[in-house]
Amino acid sequence: MSRKNQKKQYIVVGLGRFGRAIAETLCKDGEEVLGVDRRMDLVEDMRDVLTHVVQMDAMDRDALEALGVQDFDVAFVTMGSDIRASGTIVMSLKELGAKRIIAKAHDEFHGRMLEKLGADQVLFPERDMGRRVAHTLVSGNIIDFLELSSEYSMVEIRPRSEWVGHTLQELSMRSRMGINVVAIRNGDKLNAMPKPGDVLREEDVLLAVVSEETLRKMDRWG
Repeated sequence: MSRKNQKKQYIVVGLGRFGRAIAETLCKDGEEVLGVDRRMDLVEDMRDVLTHVVQMDAMDRDALEALGVQDFDVAFVTMGSDIRASGTIVMSLKELGAKRIIAKAHDEFHGRMLEKLGADQVLFPERDMGRRVAHTLVSGNIIDFLELSSEYSMVEIRPRSEWVGHTLQELSMRSRMGINVVAIRNGDKLNAMPKPGDVLREEDVLLAVVSEETLRKMDRWG
């Protein structure tokens, strides 16, 4: 069997709300997930949900090593509020040969620390949710928002009234506005390959990639 047809294996250390959401979603997508937490009540809650669950203190390096963390495709460390614990676990995972480590951070300082200790990717769920809510509230056109990097974001936007009835080519959105439309949704129909001649309608929702500068301008649309 080729590797791409095999299930991926994940370990999620920390089964609080954030860790649980990640673990449950991965399992629903058909992946194999080992959940780890030192609290027995959280472990018991997930026993019938995840592939495997283990009650242990992940700060114990020997216990982590016994799990064979190097065999998992991705290791999540999700206890963002406990800076010492998350840092210790990330460092141990790195030393034990974990292939990819994704860790939750409480703030920017914590995030930089986790990167230096070996995290391949750092998540800021509270910060990112705050930005998401702010962008959707400030701009009446932005429906949803996802930060792709420090420079670019993916947004769902409603067409402005002056766009309606015009084609993408006429609007020249990429060159004039810095808005790269990658898909157009209208109800249940999705146009995943928009053409220059496609006409925008009032009920359309545009999926677009924009820079941080463009996003700030969109916030001022009101």
